Amino acid sequence: MSEFARRIVVVGTGYVGLTTGACLASLGHRVICADVDRAKVERLQAGEIDIREPGLAEMVGEMLAAGRLSFVTGATAALDELRAEGRPCEVLFVCVPTPMGIGGIADLSAVEGVIEEVREVLPPGAIVVNKSTVPVGTGERTVELIGRSDVAVVSNPEFLREGSGVHDFLHPDRIIVGSNAQDAAERVAALYARLGAPTVLTDLASAEMIKYAANCFLATKLSYVNAIAELCERLGADVADVTEGLGYDKRIGQSYLSPGPGWGGSCLPKDTAALLQLSDSVDFEFRLLRAAIETNTRQSRRIVEKIQAGITGKRNGSLSRARIALLGLAFKAGTSDLRDSPAISVAAQLRQAGAELVAFDPAIRADDSSFDGDLLTVVDDPYVAAKDVDAIVILTEWPEFRGLDWRRLATVVKNPLVFDTRNLVDPDVLRRAGFSWSALGRPPRLVAAPAGSAADA
Repeated sequence: MSEFARRIVVVGTGYVGLTTGACLASLGHRVICADVDRAKVERLQAGEIDIREPGLAEMVGEMLAAGRLSFVTGATAALDELRAEGRPCEVLFVCVPTPMGIGGIADLSAVEGVIEEVREVLPPGAIVVNKSTVPVGTGERTVELIGRSDVAVVSNPEFLREGSGVHDFLHPDRIIVGSNAQDAAERVAALYARLGAPTVLTDLASAEMIKYAANCFLATKLSYVNAIAELCERLGADVADVTEGLGYDKRIGQSYLSPGPGWGGSCLPKDTAALLQLSDSVDFEFRLLRAAIETNTRQSRRIVEKIQAGITGKRNGSLSRARIALLGLAFKAGTSDLRDSPAISVAAQLRQAGAELVAFDPAIRADDSSFDGDLLTVVDDPYVAAKDVDAIVILTEWPEFRGLDWRRLATVVKNPLVFDTRNLVDPDVLRRAGFSWSALGRPPRLVAAPAGSAADA
């Protein structure tokens, strides 16, 4: 092991904690990941990964075999194990959930629980690094909770996207390190030295604010493009061309310019709510952020109204006799994460309107217990999902959906109608298969001739 390697404890083995621990080990550090779930720890010790993340299982296996990564139950046990190896913990990362609490504020009970557990047993000179997303002021609160002048506190927010977390960790746009102790900030920044990424050293409050500012900006950008898509529909413009023209502007960029059924997942909903609550607490009316949230809430309703109008001819028409296939349930492609998924919101409203729903998602099994049978039925085959349906609705941008045999699907549906809420599939492919196509911000494509006719030759 390199003389520059550090002894690190990562508390929490969720998406952020496991990715962080495995990637830090790959950079040459000795890492012990701790979790309160004993059964999960046993699975991880055996190299069994529950998280769908490209490259993560392979990396965990390699680091376990190299002896640079291990898993234990409890943060105290991790500290004890490093001490037994002859070198105490130098850096402890807190990577535990901070879910949305009452009123939108982040629930910090898990973070505070970790601090209470380790504050008396941390070795002198150790650094506590908060990687969980926490409100501005949490770092100062952590300093108070630890109550030790020989232990420094650092904020080092994560910017990992589900489905590309390992890549994002190893190829970051930037690394943010905030502390009121300059030497501690520099020591944490040095952990990532091999990555060669731009590094911002700042204070605790600013580092915490950067995380919220980034996520809330992205949420606002997504709400903006969804509003532009609706305006394109009303004015006869094509949002695909509009966003292409926008994206070439270097001040804007091409990312986060894809219309969809709304933003969701584990980060944007709770982070926008938390920053809005924090703004209210200091008597600042953050009108722009509030409008972005309201626009996103409205988006799923707009999608449902488009489907109702397409099937019944009325924006609020009853779907009591309609059977609808949903393609995609996860909040984004590349993950099985259903947290605050806009697809689930759309499904709930379609069900409320009376529709019978059958869903297929490449990452979700038919026997998944996450769903109430009264909401929808999950199947393991998209062609089964489409049997005898009045419409197919694409809700998640899985690339696999582009490659479906749309001619085959046209033979099993009752009504050849596709609502593409991700503007994912080539409308000409659908038209040639015999489908009518309705997307976001784009002119509808209606079937001009039956599939296989001379018009398709």
